[in-house]
Order: sequence, then C-alpha cells, then structure tokens
Amino acid sequence: MRLPSERFDYSPITARRPWRLPKGARIAVWTIVNVEEWDIEKPTARQYLTAPQGVTTVPDVPNWAWHDYGMRVGFWRMFEALAKRKIRATTSINANVVRSYEPVARAMLDAGWEFMGHGVKQGAMHLLPDQRAAVRESIQLLRDFTGKPPQGWLGPGLTETWETLDILAEEGIAYVSDWVNDDQPYEIRTTAGRLVSVPYTLELNDIPTMVIQHHESSYWQERVRDQFDRLYLEGARNPRVMAIAVHPYIHGVPHRIKYFEAAYDYIRKHKGVWLTTGAEIYEWYARGAR
Repeated sequence: MRLPSERFDYSPITARRPWRLPKGARIAVWTIVNVEEWDIEKPTARQYLTAPQGVTTVPDVPNWAWHDYGMRVGFWRMFEALAKRKIRATTSINANVVRSYEPVARAMLDAGWEFMGHGVKQGAMHLLPDQRAAVRESIQLLRDFTGKPPQGWLGPGLTETWETLDILAEEGIAYVSDWVNDDQPYEIRTTAGRLVSVPYTLELNDIPTMVIQHHESSYWQERVRDQFDRLYLEGARNPRVMAIAVHPYIHGVPHRIKYFEAAYDYIRKHKGVWLTTGAEIYEWYARGAR
C-alpha cells in the first residue's frame, strides 16, 4: 500500500457523527515535548546557525550545542512549567536518550509522562540501513526503561518510507501522529491490521514557527490561542483534538518560556478542556468513543 487512499478513507469532518470525550469535554489538548539526541559525529539534524560558506561541517559545534542547551537547561524550565500546572505531557523521545540523558528521561518517567517512540537517535527514517531493526531497538529501549512498550510513534522529522506504517503495526505500535491532516483520530490500514492516527501539528510546532519562519517569540502564543479558540468553538458540536509540539532547545530558552507558560494559563481558564496524552486519546477512541 502506497497511496493515501489505500491507507485511509477520505472523510469530510462535516459529515461525521459526533464523538464524545471524557466528561463531555469539547476539546482534547495534548502536549508533545520532543526530546532528542543529536549525533555530533554526523551533520546536525537542524541548523540555527547556517554552515559557513555553505559547507557542512562535522563536528557542527554551535548547532549541536544549541540542541544540548535544551537538554541541560531548557528541558528543566519546561518541565517545571508543566509540573506547576499539573500537566502530564507526551514525550516524543529518541530512545537512546534514556542512556545519554538519563536524568531527563527519569524525570519524565517519575512525573507520569507518556513515552512515545521517536527513533533511536534523531535522523530521517529514509537514511536507516535497517528500518525495522531501528524500530525494534527503540521499542526495546523504552520498554526496558519504562516497564512497558510505547503505544505511539512519531517519525523523526515526521519521516516515513512506504513501508514504515506496516513495520510499526507489525512491531506492536498502536497509534501514529505523522499524518497532520485532521482534527480528530481516524484509522489507517496496514498489512498487520489497523493503526490509529492521533492528530499532531505543524502549525503549532515551534520548529516551523520559530526556527524556519522566524516569527517573534510572542507570535507562537498568539497562534496557540487562536487555534484553541476556534477548535473550542467547533468542539461544542463535535469535539476536536489540539496538539502542541515543542522542543526544549526552542521553548525552553529564557526569552520564550513566558509565552509557553502563558499559553497554558489561557487554555486552563476554560471549562470542557481535557488536558491529556496521545495514548489516552488513542485509548478513548479505540474503546468506542462514538
């Protein structure tokens, strides 16, 4: 199966029967903190400071260190902000983080966060010599660390090959979030049964907004509020899912953290909001939320 039409049916949201969220909530809001490991012996996964003379350098010290700041400092700011507001997040985590940044992984585990598969180290699925082996290693590392296998998967950089969905289903993954094409969960067909797509986001992802599009720090908060307001309004008729995707090296910096905090303070003022994880959304949907 390759074409989208082979994987899932087209479904206009206006033609769907309303589904229900816990306690009659109008909107499910889940936070994805992308916790990654970049290999300094390879070109960096992302550049904030472009390469001199356009030549890729290894080691890329400034860009690797930019990411490492997020793990040493930025993560802890974000973690404190979420803990203060009693919000459990989903971590989309490169599995080797449980070895290389164990205190970060331990803090998330102790706080009851969901661990979502995100490869072993940061890098496109297309570049892996053995994609299935990498998926298995990721699942095994997270199982050994948390005591249970991950239910969800987000491809590094949202990358998939034609075979990825089939491999994930065959290896026991239950839901994926690479397909940012809906405001509600839906089913994806694979050679090993069905996966569920839980809505993720590019629009509220701080990489496109802050690093690629170069918006001012306050703009992300404004966009979160505007997206929430519309989905909250529509959710009165048929509940919606809203994802907020962030990275410690972007929103964990001193000049952005207040906007991260303010976005959640705004959302938490509203009734009928289910602040949850991707796995809980998947489980609710799979149990027959209709």
